[in-house]
Amino acid sequence: MFSAFSATTGSAFSRLVAMLLLVVASTYSVSALAEITPNDFEGTDAERINQAIVAAAKTGEPVVVPRINHSAEGDRAVWLLDSAILVRENTYLELRNCHIKLSDRSRDNMIRSANCGMGITDIKPINNVTIIGKGFVTLEGADNPRSTGDSAKVLGERTYGTDAGVAGESQTGDWRNIGILLAYVEHFRIENLFLKNAHGWTISLERCAHGVVRDLQFAATESNLVNGKRVVFLNQDGLDLRQGCHDIDISNISGYSGDDLIALTNIVNDKQVAGSAESMMVSKPNNRGNGLDDIRNITIRNVRGHTAGGHHIVRLLNARGLKIYDVILDGLIDTSTGRNPKAAVKIGDANPVWGGVTPLGDTYHIFISNIISRARHTILIGGSLSESSISNVLKYGAAGEPITYQSGPEYVRNVSISNAQTMKISSPAP
Repeated sequence: MFSAFSATTGSAFSRLVAMLLLVVASTYSVSALAEITPNDFEGTDAERINQAIVAAAKTGEPVVVPRINHSAEGDRAVWLLDSAILVRENTYLELRNCHIKLSDRSRDNMIRSANCGMGITDIKPINNVTIIGKGFVTLEGADNPRSTGDSAKVLGERTYGTDAGVAGESQTGDWRNIGILLAYVEHFRIENLFLKNAHGWTISLERCAHGVVRDLQFAATESNLVNGKRVVFLNQDGLDLRQGCHDIDISNISGYSGDDLIALTNIVNDKQVAGSAESMMVSKPNNRGNGLDDIRNITIRNVRGHTAGGHHIVRLLNARGLKIYDVILDGLIDTSTGRNPKAAVKIGDANPVWGGVTPLGDTYHIFISNIISRARHTILIGGSLSESSISNVLKYGAAGEPITYQSGPEYVRNVSISNAQTMKISSPAP
């Protein structure tokens, strides 16, 4: 009886397992079929990716950009953008082991939140945006870009651009030179990307909150070879946080940038408007008041990189009433081997263009620890700093103290400093 029962039970169990496997296989098959890819659409590469994003907004499915682009001209291993990929609310954009590149015809971002752009003066906030790389994903600037640099740089004079001297085209850089640009986006993630030769700032966040930015590698040198000639590409920052950014976790940043690798910059310009080609911000660079545009609650961990242009690895800059506070920077290794950075970390600036040294109390609760650098100034205090802490700072390969009070000690209040030292490099044994 026991043997019969076991045989019957075993047979029933086998049938149950088989049924479960069929259900799993069916579910997987449906999911695979439901995957939305730009290869299912027609048009330019940017149009096809954007059509996939629009379709996904209706179904809730992720958009997957695969390695192989089944274009009308044939299969190729690059997606060439004439205009920006526009991410909408609830977009999950998965870049799967692919290469995305700006074309020489483009004067636009690689990726931008769809709520902002040229002529959009009223930017509506959006939520839930994910841009994630799977495998090794490259986002690259154009071979021969129409414009580079920020809005203070004239094309053909200080920075390169084929639009220099072209009638009807802006003769300065602007926000369209930014690689990835998000404005008024909450609950977002940007992960696992290799970003190469941006036309200006590589990633810029404006008034974004509750986000994660991690596992990014940058490659930019403030110049590039165009038609065999080396030309200047200015303002190639890595990651920039602008007005109103808060509650953002940044980690595992590596590589090198032409300008600052990571910058938290809060600078007011009430004359400019949103959606204008005259600004490096797509939103209005103003101060809305009541602390809305302060940069706060930011963590930065595990930075391993340098600035190829000799600028700053991490920069904190606020001016004209805007504040930066509650910032943690924990773990920075300066990887430079040639040109020394000006500073591993620079706080504030006395430049009158940005309003000069900020009043005591505008930059506070800044906690900096575990810094190793060969920069000319390891920690450079160029503005004010109060109620903060600096610890475990090692300067090597450059003369001077590990902490530089450029603006003067009168602009520093209640700042705890511990274990900050300059270490000489021992000469090799004969």
